[in-house]
Amino acid sequence: MQTIVIVIHLLTVLALVGVVLMQRSEGGGLGIGGGSGFMTARGAANALTRATAILAAAFFATSLGLSLIARYQAQPTDIFDRLPQTQEQGEGGGSGVLDQLGGSGASSEPAPAEEPADSEPQVPTGQ
Repeated sequence: MQTIVIVIHLLTVLALVGVVLMQRSEGGGLGIGGGSGFMTARGAANALTRATAILAAAFFATSLGLSLIARYQAQPTDIFDRLPQTQEQGEGGGSGVLDQLGGSGASSEPAPAEEPADSEPQVPTGQ
């Protein structure tokens, strides 16, 4: 079912892009060349406007349908459930990227020395 709705959605998107590009704009659009078309300007504008509205409604309907299908699927899957669990991660030890970077509070480097509170900071003079 989902595959059928996706195919209909993609066909609707392609048709919608084609219809929008065929419409006449202030700059001429793709209809460059004047009035030697198979439809009059007024008839083409009405037909293209109507086709755009129908295709836009179909686009919204298929988009909502796809979102509902994804929401009420038999088994919603989480991408994190697919990741393989190592023995350390299963026990809560964790050897992720952030754990490998360090910075968890227990670092082997000594903390920078602090200045005494009664000393004033040295201000360089501009001479």
